[in-house]
Amino acid sequence: MIFNGKEYVYEIYRERSFSTAAQKLYVTQPALSNKIKRIEDEIGSPIFDRSTSPIRLTEVGRAYIETVEQMIRLEENFANFLSDTQNLKKGSLSIGSGAMFSSYVLPPLLAEYKAAFPYVEVSVQEGGVNSLQKRLLEGAIDLLIENEELPLVNFERQRYRTEYMILAVPGKWELNGRLLAWQQSLDNIVTGRFLAPQYPNVPLDQFAELPFVLLSPENRTYQKALAVCGHYGFVPRAILTLNQQLTAYNMTCAGVGASFVSDTLVRSARPHPDVIYYKLDMEFARRDIFFYFKKKRYIPKCMEEFFKLVEEKSRAVPGAEYPLNGLDGSISR
Repeated sequence: MIFNGKEYVYEIYRERSFSTAAQKLYVTQPALSNKIKRIEDEIGSPIFDRSTSPIRLTEVGRAYIETVEQMIRLEENFANFLSDTQNLKKGSLSIGSGAMFSSYVLPPLLAEYKAAFPYVEVSVQEGGVNSLQKRLLEGAIDLLIENEELPLVNFERQRYRTEYMILAVPGKWELNGRLLAWQQSLDNIVTGRFLAPQYPNVPLDQFAELPFVLLSPENRTYQKALAVCGHYGFVPRAILTLNQQLTAYNMTCAGVGASFVSDTLVRSARPHPDVIYYKLDMEFARRDIFFYFKKKRYIPKCMEEFFKLVEEKSRAVPGAEYPLNGLDGSISR
């Protein structure tokens, strides 16, 4: 059959080299070349254009590889199905995450999950949203936890919870003395009480001339920061631009500048005595955390059980009992 030996063709496609593929497959290069020639003879057309370096697929070769990849996915789905029948004695779950979520959100979730399903292998891959999104599409990870909106043409998602952006300000700033009525205690944030209507949004224009530590422009927190500042008629003066929210928060703790951070971070990080917190307009501050997964993929039982845990924990979010100033807190999946 023309797909007997497909693993040899696929390895050459991946390596773009007969010699490198032969080494990976532990066969000699002549033996590998003969194997591919027999497959090409049976098809009646070459799979590889050997006149280029590195070698390239022919049009028939591209169709062959696409079919092989479909077969690989079907085989993986069937293997996952068989794993399900063994009561989760086997299985694996790989989650992509940014540094903050892997530091503060995933640990309690995964600790509880592993206690219930100790035989499931769980791994976490850290990185930026763009690289993790690519890994999710390629099947290198199963899930991606993210508070950015990913294209639903490629992904489906399970909502975890809503989080809120808060303004963190160095405590030494003189302005804080004039804004006592708007300051939020750490306890208010930890319990979610700051979401209650009786706690007012800070008049953000009071900070228009002060320095900010912002995240990089491609980050959603940066975009929300510009939006809320624009609503109050100014562009924040960035004294530093960083990649990680936790780093920006640490800069605020050191007195460098104000930063926009999530209540997730404030609740989870060690409290700092030199930081003042302010509530922001919910229209701009609110965002949802999702676990994304590739569209139309088979959902193995180990992932299904993880989603059950996520749904259970989403119902026990601090501040869920407080109205969102007229905003609808529901999200459709």
